Amino acid sequence: MKKAVKITINGTVQGIFFRNFVKENAEKLSLGGFVRNLEDGRIEIIVEGDNENIKSFIEICKKGLKFASIREIKIEEKSYSGELNEFKIIRF
Repeated sequence: MKKAVKITINGTVQGIFFRNFVKENAEKLSLGGFVRNLEDGRIEIIVEGDNENIKSFIEICKKGLKFASIREIKIEEKSYSGELNEFKIIRF
């Protein structure tokens, strides 16, 4: 079953290569979507793919990198579009 989610991560996640970490793990799990920094210091991830791979991806994001300090993670179900075939880092 395919699904899509929006993940918002709050904590020390900017300036420590967290977006690269997210991208590498999304690609390993064949997930499409994007990750970007938000102006308030959080990270936003939109991801689509196989339900089981998304579950694994969420667990990886919860653990984060060694230098990350994750205070809060929000997960919101989204409508699956099938349009996000690759995973990108969006820079602003």
